[in-house]
Amino acid sequence: MTKPLNLKVDRSAKTTLAEQIRYGIATAIESGVLEPGTRLPSWQDLAAQLGVARGTVRTAYEKLDAAQLIVASRATGTRVAPRPRAVVKGEQRPDPGSFLEIYQEMTQGPAFFQMGVPATDTFPATLFARIRAKAVRAEATAAPIYPDPRGELELRREIAGYLAIARGIDCSPSQIIVTGGYSAGLGLALRALGVEGQKAWIEDPGFPFTRKGLELAQLSLSPIPVDADGIDIDHGLHHAPDAKLVVVTPGQQAPLGLILSLERRLRLLDWAAASGVWVIEDDYLSELQLAGRAAPALASLDRGGRVIHIGSFSKTISPTLRLGFIVAPIGLMARFAEVAACLAPPPGPSVQLATAEFMRDGHYLRHLRRSKRAYAAKREDLLAQLRPHFDADNVVATGLAVLLRLPDATPDLTIAREMLAFGMFPAPLSAWYASAETSRSGLLLGVATSPTKELARSCDRLIDIIRRFS
Repeated sequence: MTKPLNLKVDRSAKTTLAEQIRYGIATAIESGVLEPGTRLPSWQDLAAQLGVARGTVRTAYEKLDAAQLIVASRATGTRVAPRPRAVVKGEQRPDPGSFLEIYQEMTQGPAFFQMGVPATDTFPATLFARIRAKAVRAEATAAPIYPDPRGELELRREIAGYLAIARGIDCSPSQIIVTGGYSAGLGLALRALGVEGQKAWIEDPGFPFTRKGLELAQLSLSPIPVDADGIDIDHGLHHAPDAKLVVVTPGQQAPLGLILSLERRLRLLDWAAASGVWVIEDDYLSELQLAGRAAPALASLDRGGRVIHIGSFSKTISPTLRLGFIVAPIGLMARFAEVAACLAPPPGPSVQLATAEFMRDGHYLRHLRRSKRAYAAKREDLLAQLRPHFDADNVVATGLAVLLRLPDATPDLTIAREMLAFGMFPAPLSAWYASAETSRSGLLLGVATSPTKELARSCDRLIDIIRRFS
């Protein structure tokens, strides 16, 4: 029996009628709508059905025959050629317990209490969309030339001005390299510094993605504990004095929210200058200090040219931008630009130019002020919900998160996964530690994504799940 074909042709399209017919039949065959052995209408019948010339359909059939998608026979007519059945492959999940599985869990969402994601209700999305649409149109009509590998000059100027005001960093636009977010900036810095095979200090606990990135860059890691004053410099000098790289979050330690003390900042910089050590400053959440003015960046104190400052717009605007920046020491400007040009180009010009205009017109600073007020209120509401149910020492405000400390035997990763079924995903604290021997159990509840209307109910659900596993 002949299979009816639901084909349509568009006489106003630029594509020829024969090509439209060929494409429609080929798509039906490859998608499995027309199975092997299915009989097709003769080219005369199909021409009458579509109202086109018989030669048009014949041309389409000849192309399908040449592609071995159909076979024609006087005895059996025109049929779909035999072919292997399409096997639909499902998305393969990463190996259980692997870094990629944890990465996907920690970055999926949106979910209540998710860390690393800004609130959507405080961001002027319509305004930014209008600015970005204008930038996209400008990019589409611009001359087709390769952009500056360091990033658009307009954005680098705005970043330099912002850093001077907000972070105390005196730098020129030529020192700034625009990157595809923090991770891209870290990769670019590691390549430019050429520290493969060397020893590196990392904070313990510290950002899991940074730790994995350093491992992939073939560095030998020395986890250094963190106390109330930040990374323990004495511990690092005693256990790994030969390190050539230090990665720190001095403004708000990730994840504990501590500020690196001035004494330790100066000791770190003096040691780095004397020993030829590079310091990568991850400026994690520093511009979103909720209590008082943000501490100046470590790079603002650097006189020896040893600090590489990395920032991003992921926590303030959106991680979907994949937009960040590096401030390179003057002596390394050329090297960083070379690596950017050959190995780590920045995002396209439109997103950079839109962000530059957003900053230039004062929208970015106003957005930060609104966000800080909203986040401070959210944090107080969350603390008020949790404190009646836990000991005071076990409910701690840590920057843009609230840390719930749990007994060390409590499976915080299992609890976090359980909460995901209810639209919540606080980060398990144990994943931030370098080893099971040093790890502590807890949950980090993101303040920015804390619910407003259903906070009490969400907290009740969270407490029930914790008690079930405690």
